[in-house]
Amino acid sequence: MSDAELPSDIVYPTDGFTLFPDRSVIAMRVDGELRDLATTVHETHSVEPVTVDSADGLSILRHSAAHVLAQAVQRIRPQANLGIGPPVADGFYYDFGVIDPFTPEDLKAIKKEMERIIREGQRFTRRVVSADEARAELVDEPFKLELIGLQGGPGSGADAAEGAAAEIGAGELTIYDNVDRDGVTVWKDLCRGPHVPTTRLVGNGWDLTRVAGAYWRGSERNPQLQRIYGTAWPTKDELRAYQQRIAEAARRDHRKLGVELDLFSFPDEIGPGLSVFHPKGGIIRYEIERYMRERLLANGYDVVNSPHITKGDLFITSGHLQWYAEGMYPPMQLDELVDAEGNVTRQGQEYYLKPMNCPFHNLIFRSRGRSYRELPLRLSEFGSVYRYEKSGTLSGLTRVRGMTQDDTHIYVTADQVKDELTHSLDFVLQTLRDYGLNDFYLELSTKEEGNPKFIGDDGLWAEATQTLREVAEASGLELVPDPGGAAFYGPKISVQARDAIGRTWQMSTIQLDFNQPERFELEYTGPDGEKHRPVMIHRALFGSIERFFAILLEHYAGAFPVWLSPVQVVGIPVAEEYAAHLSGIISELRAGGVRAEVDHADDRMQKKIRTHTTHKVPIMLIAGEQDRAADAVSFRFRDGTQLNGVPRDEAVALIRRAIDERRLVDTAEDLA
Repeated sequence: MSDAELPSDIVYPTDGFTLFPDRSVIAMRVDGELRDLATTVHETHSVEPVTVDSADGLSILRHSAAHVLAQAVQRIRPQANLGIGPPVADGFYYDFGVIDPFTPEDLKAIKKEMERIIREGQRFTRRVVSADEARAELVDEPFKLELIGLQGGPGSGADAAEGAAAEIGAGELTIYDNVDRDGVTVWKDLCRGPHVPTTRLVGNGWDLTRVAGAYWRGSERNPQLQRIYGTAWPTKDELRAYQQRIAEAARRDHRKLGVELDLFSFPDEIGPGLSVFHPKGGIIRYEIERYMRERLLANGYDVVNSPHITKGDLFITSGHLQWYAEGMYPPMQLDELVDAEGNVTRQGQEYYLKPMNCPFHNLIFRSRGRSYRELPLRLSEFGSVYRYEKSGTLSGLTRVRGMTQDDTHIYVTADQVKDELTHSLDFVLQTLRDYGLNDFYLELSTKEEGNPKFIGDDGLWAEATQTLREVAEASGLELVPDPGGAAFYGPKISVQARDAIGRTWQMSTIQLDFNQPERFELEYTGPDGEKHRPVMIHRALFGSIERFFAILLEHYAGAFPVWLSPVQVVGIPVAEEYAAHLSGIISELRAGGVRAEVDHADDRMQKKIRTHTTHKVPIMLIAGEQDRAADAVSFRFRDGTQLNGVPRDEAVALIRRAIDERRLVDTAEDLA
């Protein structure tokens, strides 16, 4: 946001702004903590500016916009109860308890009211309050009262409710007052802050996007609230650019393309979050898996397999029933025996659908004695797993209940850890590049001190974290911290990939685990003849096949490289008399493993071309009299460009090379 775009008549109620004359500064860091510009600072403090276009600045801008939204809603519907209103990626939301759902007309009225509040230039003013004071001030806000009751307890902070970390934490409670130009408090909210100095700084680069339902604290057992989503940016131009990206993302939505291209579906008869792949989607999935298996075998991985269900004791040993039970399907009571009189003669056991593969691989490692000469031992499986995701979080193939993970667990000696991590990261990055993803950065997920979710020795955690950091930094890629994002058993590196329109997706994860080998009592015999504990590396390249399929589908907007396209080549005769000539070429291609067919429909040639272009077929072969006479064929590509009169042998060779080299072929130049 430039000086010219900021209001010139803002009075900053603080000395903080005089520390940073740059008018794009909206907050500051004091001794490493985000604070409002109104915060009193001393010479002993370390103070840094936070600009509106920084990551922290954008979050503060969006959080402030959420407060403006909530105030506008309560002006229009005074009885609306406030839920939570955090900033999120690219925007913000606020949850409300209302009797009647919001309508499109309501959103228009709310936007107009937000514009008034922004023009009023209300100051955001922070107050520290006790729990009793907060309860007294927010006595008519039941959801806020519930959050106050969680303050500082085991359910506080980020665990209190989705997004609740924006309101409460382990420290002091604060309320933000919105103060008008006469010094009168016109609205208030429980909030940790910080915020921009005044509502004027929310500017005009914002919009409300949609309304959705959301359960309070993310639980279906709680009341359903109305959630209003919005987006906010430093300038109007940035808002427009974001809206254009959203429109392009909608065009690429894998759920929409999945229907249009007949790739997959979610039949109601099966259940939410459980997909079936149709023939065209199935062949894409097959090719994704086939190439991955080739890469695994070529890089020293061993293929294993495990069942879909297991006795519950396995997940007690692994710790998943202690730390992950809510994400698992409920148990099945099996193996109970009852005699003819109805008496139980043998108690049954609880079996679970598996949510992950690692405990099974640990049992494979433990099935016999192991020597240090076998390590690194890389066990890989395309294993189907099942997770009971909340119905409100399901989203096409990117968030499902049944999925197939390309799971690898690598067992190494302590002195092999760093080299194996480097090998794994190199393997991941090269394989993703082969699928057409090339723009990466890394995220280092670490434990949160004092959080009981994270198990194991602090010293081992520190060692594991430092090793991962060194490997990540050696890759040369940008490394972004993710405090508190580790798995319960160890820290991890995540490969974040940017797609064709700049969106970031978490792809591969590499997790270092000192705890699972301990829990399963895994051992190998070292060169000294003594027993030693291996170190375990969890490595998933895709996360899940389903999610990776969705990401690739959106990345390519359905126009896959030739090697992944469900139909790679279609022959279109100018007239039926040339079909035999084309059929000969197509048969030759099919004999070489190419997915090729001739369109014998009665439609005119131009309609056939439009149809197969819509279906995103990469290569169309067209033949008329000149092509037949010369034993040649003409190429037509997705963008409408052509290569005419290509001899049969050369045409077959060009197609085979495009497939073997995993090329994206949209134009005539792409095939040359």
